[in-house]
Amino acid sequence: MNDAATPKKPSSTLNFILDFGPLLLFFVASKFGSSDTDPKQGAIVGTATFMAAILVAVIISKVKLGKISPMLKLTAALGVFFGALTIWFHDERFIQIKPTIIYAFFALLLLGGWFRGKAMLKYVLEHAYQGLDEAGWLKLSLNWGVFFLVLAGLNEIFRQPEWFSFDTWLSIKVWGVTACTFLFAFANIPMLMRHGLKLGDDTETPPKA
Repeated sequence: MNDAATPKKPSSTLNFILDFGPLLLFFVASKFGSSDTDPKQGAIVGTATFMAAILVAVIISKVKLGKISPMLKLTAALGVFFGALTIWFHDERFIQIKPTIIYAFFALLLLGGWFRGKAMLKYVLEHAYQGLDEAGWLKLSLNWGVFFLVLAGLNEIFRQPEWFSFDTWLSIKVWGVTACTFLFAFANIPMLMRHGLKLGDDTETPPKA
């Protein structure tokens, strides 16, 4: 029997590490890499660390899970692209706009699908929310579409340098958005259970962008 052909069981713990790990390293590297003589150094060091970490996450996902989720692919592609621009131009605004693009993309994808009666989240999350019926997927797609749209707007507000510093934006991005994402995911569970959700170890939430 060929083990390589056997689908690998998704792990919510590993998914969480792959999603949150690069973001946490971004935060830590930005803090420890800061310099009194160069206010942008922390952002540059953090960005370089994030680029390396997200590529490692892609490799681990492929090796351990046998696949790379669409969201991880998008996050990695945009992270490397905007990260390279950040380092090249020595301007943290490029890495700050990445979440807005990702949030807006998923909002457009999910809400566009919902308007056409298609639950696009069902295809994006793949193995998540086992047992959920089609009506539940549609409601979940609508809810997350609106949530991502709000996040895109908030990121545009918090990344404005005349209102908030890079450190403030980074703290909100890592801790605030992460907390809100998990709270929002849990808030949807009662509705999902009414539509057949089977709670288990494989339940996933959208990753951190």
